[in-house]
Amino acid sequence: MREQASPLGALGKGLVAGLIGTALMTGYQELVGRIRGGGGEEKQPRRWRDAPAPAQVAKKAADAVDQKVTLADVPTLTNAVHWSYGTAWGAAYGLAEGTFASRPESHGLGFGSLVWGFSYATMVPLGIYEPPWKYPAKELAIDLSYHLVYGLGVAGAYRLLERRY
Repeated sequence: MREQASPLGALGKGLVAGLIGTALMTGYQELVGRIRGGGGEEKQPRRWRDAPAPAQVAKKAADAVDQKVTLADVPTLTNAVHWSYGTAWGAAYGLAEGTFASRPESHGLGFGSLVWGFSYATMVPLGIYEPPWKYPAKELAIDLSYHLVYGLGVAGAYRLLERRY
């Protein structure tokens, strides 16, 4: 049985693990995009509803606090929300693993699935996603695979950090 981490230590490891998991997910998304013929570059959207989901979340948040963002801000907003969201979920993972002192690698798939499900639970009411049953199974499977890579990346990184620190 491993020694339980302090809450601050678990939080810090989780933040780093979330950053690593997000990097792995991002690389995997880019690879899948290239394999599917999308190339590596995102096109500048002409309408907000065509922007990536993270940028749409940022737009809704900016509107809620009367801040102006433009379509030119989409790449910056997309990256800021994507990376901060993945890192924040890593912090939650770290706190859970630090509290329960379990084997993190056994939870990566479950964690990735949780984050994937949470995205639909929040994005559908925001009007950014359609309900999952309105998407083709292949698209849902690809989206889930991104989150499974993320979850395994977070769990693996957390485990490595735990062994080292």
